[in-house]
Amino acid sequence: MGFLDKLKKKKDPNSKEFRREMALAINGRHIRYVTEKRDNVEEVIGREGHLNIKDDEMLVFASSDVVFRAKIDDLQMWELLSKDGVVFTGKDLEHGGIERTVIAFYVYYR
Repeated sequence: MGFLDKLKKKKDPNSKEFRREMALAINGRHIRYVTEKRDNVEEVIGREGHLNIKDDEMLVFASSDVVFRAKIDDLQMWELLSKDGVVFTGKDLEHGGIERTVIAFYVYYR
């Protein structure tokens, strides 16, 4: 493997290292609102909040409540192409461990 190959090497989004780095990168971001798709309808489940890491969990805090909480090592996450938000898919420990996908949209600062 050459020097340039090492630079071009992509990180595996399923690795614990990637998940932890991603969680650290979005930690503390303020969010405008959080949505979840239910029955093919995108519903707003929270407004005005932030993303936080607590121990080994990622918390999505909005509308004065934790709307999503999951273990970082078990959580799939990726940013939207527009970089306006992040998608989380995982077992929501806050709501009985059910599998959920939520989208948190960042606050836009000029």
